[in-house]
Amino acid sequence: MTERRLHPVTPLRRAWAPVTVLIGWAVHDPDGAQRQLTRLTTTTLLIGLAVLVPAAALYGFCSWWFTHFAVTRTELRIRTGLVFRRTAHIRLERIQAIDVTQPLLARVAGVAKLKLDVIGTDKKDELAFLGADEARALRAELLARAAGFAPETAHVVGEAPSRQLLRVPPGVLALSLVLTGATWMSLAAALVVPPVLWLVTHSLWTILAVALPLLGAAGASSVGRFVAEYDWTVGESPDGLRIDHGLLDRAHETVPPGRVQTVRIVEPLLWRRRGWVRVELDVAGSSNSVLVPVAPREIAEDVVARVLPGVSVPGPAALSPAPRSARWCVPLWWRGYGLAVTDAVFAARSGLLRRSLALVPHAKVQSVRMTQGPWERARGVADVCVDTGANKTVRARLRDAGEARELLAAQAERSRTGRRDARPDRWMA
Repeated sequence: MTERRLHPVTPLRRAWAPVTVLIGWAVHDPDGAQRQLTRLTTTTLLIGLAVLVPAAALYGFCSWWFTHFAVTRTELRIRTGLVFRRTAHIRLERIQAIDVTQPLLARVAGVAKLKLDVIGTDKKDELAFLGADEARALRAELLARAAGFAPETAHVVGEAPSRQLLRVPPGVLALSLVLTGATWMSLAAALVVPPVLWLVTHSLWTILAVALPLLGAAGASSVGRFVAEYDWTVGESPDGLRIDHGLLDRAHETVPPGRVQTVRIVEPLLWRRRGWVRVELDVAGSSNSVLVPVAPREIAEDVVARVLPGVSVPGPAALSPAPRSARWCVPLWWRGYGLAVTDAVFAARSGLLRRSLALVPHAKVQSVRMTQGPWERARGVADVCVDTGANKTVRARLRDAGEARELLAAQAERSRTGRRDARPDRWMA
């Protein structure tokens, strides 16, 4: 077992930690920070910088020097710490996704960050930073070992080849964001609320405190998404679906096979004339949540078939609507609810303006339950909820109470047989 160090530029990243502490203190107590700054003389400031800069550099160097990692026959070991030592033992068979990300400055420096999704942990372990080529080679080696290749051959197997399934053109992505209602609502709020506040308060600080977050929300829902989802490419390989995206920060992610718990096909109102949809995911223990930001329905359904083999997306005609008695529970909006249960999935639709169809494979259902409020009991309807391994719930709303009881009994049997016949959750299986 040979231990390795991170890339030599890593100390530059870690040297910012002491500076970040000072910035955090200044943000937490701005008045106290301002008082302390006014007391500083030029000599004191220079002495402080002369102490802080070498201390930050020494911290960055020590944290890099005492960080090692090694790949053994069964696990990835990460050893860190000078005073308080920490060794992470990450078993290869527990790794479910390995992502390579390159923030803008990392791309300039030719380095990359390796992020690992491990079953049973909420936070990703990471190796930051490695050389870009070394990061991709290590990712390929870890995936090969997790797939069962011998250690002496895993490092020469290389990354499995991939075949491109789709690429989202920048023009289509930009137009889809323009046609998203959330963008216009955030922008309208940013334009309407400040003048109203000025008429009421005549306080510039109040207007800035409200307008800036609203403008930030509008930017995050449009410009931020465009930058993050730019050049979105989905490819198919033996180790799962690979996703590459990002204008400034490039990310190379993998949708792990067998770990997808729920697929959602989202259809905003203004996208329907163009036949566009968005595909979102719930993956157990992973932060990957978007599969396709925008694509024609036919292409998106083809990608969904790669994520959920043997599953066909139920069409509108196959969805059973909520009974008419539900109109007294949720006026008008009850028309947006629908349900279809096939041999492979539990499919529930919701939303009238922004439709969302959630597909849950029977093998991924952890529990099923029926809920019924007092008003629903009076109208003879109930909700059927299925819980998945991603700690998420898919709800079939406002079903006939008798139908809901039958679904409750039948779904338990479908889940049992689905888990028995499911393929193993292994890389390249």
